[in-house]
Amino acid sequence: MALLKTVNPETAQGPIKEAYDVFMKRAGMVPKPFEMMSVSPGLLQIQAQVLDYFMQHKTLSFPLMTHIRYLVAQRYDYDFCTSFNRDLLKMQGMGEDEVQAVSSDPQKAPLEDKDKAMLLFVLKAVKQPDEVTQKDVDALHEMGWTDNDIMDAVFHGTGMIAPSILMRAFKMDT
Repeated sequence: MALLKTVNPETAQGPIKEAYDVFMKRAGMVPKPFEMMSVSPGLLQIQAQVLDYFMQHKTLSFPLMTHIRYLVAQRYDYDFCTSFNRDLLKMQGMGEDEVQAVSSDPQKAPLEDKDKAMLLFVLKAVKQPDEVTQKDVDALHEMGWTDNDIMDAVFHGTGMIAPSILMRAFKMDT
């Protein structure tokens, strides 16, 4: 049982309903981690703005961002988002065998080379931040990624960690 009282989508009003409506319009549902944020309407609004920013991102593709979320969530045992993003990968045409292959070896992600390089960089930055080097960043620049793209992609990946911890801490993942 959850330790904090959240606002469910059916009873949401005001700013919480407005934030939920963004998700309902885009995904047809309000994911539990987003509902968890209703405990703090201010944070919920900020999170909605962040999600809106990424949904409209000009250079980070939806498949790339889905792979980032899936693999980071998996590495942090964030069950809800692992399942949610696995389903998104399947909706993008991947079979269960392909998803499992990517889980075992992110090099097998069915992404263009440029996107795959960004995915691998984000995973390194999330898992081994002290090992990121200028050479890593330069390699992304050579592929056409900008500093803005790199920051946004890593921010997107690290953005999976806080909700993972919050969901477990407040028993919202059960």
